[in-house]
Amino acid sequence: MVDTSHISIGQLVQSRAGRDRGNIFLVADFVDSEYVLLIDGKLRPIEKPKKKKIKHIKVLNTVLSDYTEWIESGTQINNKWIRTLLAPFEPQSERRGA
Repeated sequence: MVDTSHISIGQLVQSRAGRDRGNIFLVADFVDSEYVLLIDGKLRPIEKPKKKKIKHIKVLNTVLSDYTEWIESGTQINNKWIRTLLAPFEPQSERRGA
């Protein structure tokens, strides 16, 4: 069993394994004690989140409170808004399109 007390919905994480290694994601939900659902608004839109093992992600010290507030209020969010939230955290090479 994996300890999930250090992860919350709206938390930023970085993939440590797989084809998406190094990518920044937002924790959208918990599946169980070992898996989370991740979104980024591009390759992993809200409609099709990535199911990933917690041991394969690096938890970053940033929680996007805007995301959690919108979810709790029941406000509709879209992929463009998710991309806008994550843009400042993308690696420099991806921002320039290289």
